[in-house]
Amino acid sequence: MNVAETAWSDERLISAARSGDVESIAALVAGAHPHVQRFARSLCATPEDAEDAAQEALIVLYRKIGTLRASGALVSWMFRIIRNECVRRARWMARPQPPLPESIAVPSAEDEVFERLEAARVAAAIAALPADQRQVLIMRDVQGLGGRMVAEALGLSTAAMKSRLHRARAAVQHTLSGMGPGGLGD
Repeated sequence: MNVAETAWSDERLISAARSGDVESIAALVAGAHPHVQRFARSLCATPEDAEDAAQEALIVLYRKIGTLRASGALVSWMFRIIRNECVRRARWMARPQPPLPESIAVPSAEDEVFERLEAARVAAAIAALPADQRQVLIMRDVQGLGGRMVAEALGLSTAAMKSRLHRARAAVQHTLSGMGPGGLGD
């Protein structure tokens, strides 16, 4: 059979495609393409949605032609796929879209400078701690390790680790509250 001369909805072509004949499947998809696009343009809200719906229908045709029960059902099956895709896209567009959180907003250059200054102030306050307190604070609050893990890693009891951590946090807080926005003190 010369598939190039056969209409896209010809029962012999559809039957061969359903049986897995690659040439017939390719001819069926190629032949269906203009009809699928035309129907999608008549149903979908935008040309972009129509193109996407048509592509989706052709992909389903290519992948699932073997599941089609009756050759005569191809046209209605394809158009049902397109209709469902257009409806799905319309519903998605009609759904209220949540506003973007403000945290996604790009910070201004001024905000970035203040963030860097604040980070530098915190780093300086941590660096000024005695080594034993600095080590506990970094492991617990910067690296996020659990209290028991920090205590074991440093060879301390949990109570001793908590005590050092409390003193370190208090010292950093005191240092930061004593510094003005420029880090020079008030």
